[in-house]
Parts: sequence; structure tokens; C-alpha cells
Amino acid sequence: MAAAIVVPAMAARRSIHPAATALGAVAAAGVAAFAWGSLVERNRFTLRREVLPILDVGARPLSVLHLSDLHMAPWQTAKQNWIRSLARLEPDFIVNTGDNLGHEDGIEGVQRALDVFRGTPGVFVNGSNDYFGPVLKNPFNYFFPHRTYVGEPPRLDTGSLLSYFEDELGWLSLNNDARAMLVKGIRLELFGVNDAHRGWDRLDKLPGEIDELRENVEWDDARTARDILTIGVTHAPYRRVLDAFVTHGARAIFAGHTHGGQVRIPGLPAIVTNCDIPRDQAQGLSVWSHAGHTALLNVSAGLGTSIYAPVRFACPPEAVLVTFTARE
Repeated sequence: MAAAIVVPAMAARRSIHPAATALGAVAAAGVAAFAWGSLVERNRFTLRREVLPILDVGARPLSVLHLSDLHMAPWQTAKQNWIRSLARLEPDFIVNTGDNLGHEDGIEGVQRALDVFRGTPGVFVNGSNDYFGPVLKNPFNYFFPHRTYVGEPPRLDTGSLLSYFEDELGWLSLNNDARAMLVKGIRLELFGVNDAHRGWDRLDKLPGEIDELRENVEWDDARTARDILTIGVTHAPYRRVLDAFVTHGARAIFAGHTHGGQVRIPGLPAIVTNCDIPRDQAQGLSVWSHAGHTALLNVSAGLGTSIYAPVRFACPPEAVLVTFTARE
């Protein structure tokens, strides 16, 4: 009969101790990371600067302030004050890529943040959070691209937001539309879509809008179309939208929506993008190619979070100052 093996109590305790220590360290690291992400990093507003040398030779620089995903609640004064401070940059033009509202009274915070930009020309498109308020969600649902929406989120005051942008700030809507502007002597041709994440983009309508623009806009001089800077604007950077923009001649594209992944592993691309863009293009400046044509793509990580998920990690909130300069 085999002899029983008896493990001394002291040895058993010694074998359990390292595992318990490791688990405790992991738990402590998780708590520290959450505290950093929720208390510090989500308010660590940063300005990213990009220089795009795509204007015609001899053209003056054109500075564009790209704002996205404010997800504004009225009490978020630190974010409002930081956005106001960007007026010191004196941008020539503003591109707003949507999801400005984050609360039923968010328009109050948006107005306080953006009033300093009255008189600065700009364009905007909407995201779904310009129509519907946030709801409590399971964050792991973002790993499933075909998830469904449960229940009806609260409706927001979209009318007041649009009226503020168009009537008070003088910005032009690019929601499934195309517009032309002259800024600092540079002719801009701009087109965009409503939120592609909800399927509100009308890519079937866009060619007609662009054709109408190009047929009816009369510039002040006889320079050729090569002197026009064509820009595409979308909230959600879905492949179908980016491909269409490149097909229609966009040389630069602005987008938001992804939050840059919001919670990331340092040094690695976004874990999730909340759309079908490649993870390594979910934030920052990159090149988008389609059918032999290319455009420079700038995706902003945005300035806010849902009030039900107020945390960022390895992905601080950002605004982007893009300066278009002349080609060498």
C-alpha cells in the first residue's frame, strides 16, 4: 500500500503566498489604472498638431481646428474652458465631426465652449449623439460589430444645436451635402455625410450634391480646378464612406467617432474602433487609398466620453490643429 504524502502546513502556506501576492498586485494595478483613467487622463486635454503640404505652390498656410466627440454635459467646465482656450490659436477654419452633445442639457456647455469662435468659418456633420443621449451599456458589447440597440435613448435638442451652429456661429452643415467656401484666398470644396454608424449616410445622394456644387459655384477668377482643396468630412470613418470620398476627389478627410479606442494598451493600436476602419488608423494622420487614388485621413480621438463610461487610458482626449501648407 502506497504511503500517503503529507504536505506540512507551513509549506502549503508558502506555495499559496506567491499566487495571492500576484493576484493582489494585479488587482492593485487595475485599481490604479482605473483611477488614473477616470480621474486624470480623461481630463488631460491635449492638442495634436499636423502639417499637410498639399496646397498649391505659393499658397499661404491654412490652419484648421478639428473638434470632435465633445459629448458635452453642462457641468463639464474643465473641458469647456480648455476648448475656449484654443481660441488663442486663431484658426482660420473649424471642422466639427459630431457627437457634440452628451446630456439632455449639453447644449449649454457646447455654447459656453464654442462661443469664442464666433466669426471663424467652419463646417460640421452630426453623430448619433447629436440626436440621442447616452445610455448605460455593457462595454464588452463594443467587441461585437452587429450588436443591436435596446430601448429608445433620450432624444436631444438637435434643433437648438443646428440653429446654434448655423445661425449663430455661421458654420455650414455637410450632412449628406456639399458646400464651397473661400478662406484666406484658398478655394475649398467640402462634402460630408450624416452619421454612418447609424446608417444615415446617403452615399447615393452625394454624387448629385457634388455635381450640383461644381456646376453652379462661380469663383472670382479663372484659375483651374487644380487650385481647389477638396475635403471630405464624416463622423464615423467607415470604409465605404472613405472610399467614396476618395473616389470623389477628396485630398483630405476629417473623422471622429472612434475615441482612438478610448482604453488602449500603451504602444499598441486601438483594441476596438466601433466601426470597420483598421485599428492602426483609428487615431491620427494616415493615408487612405482606394481605386488608385489617395487622401490624407485625420481621425481625432475626440474630447469626451459617455457620462456612463468616464474613463480613458493610454488615449488622452484631443483636439487637432491641422495646417495645410504649400507643396515644395
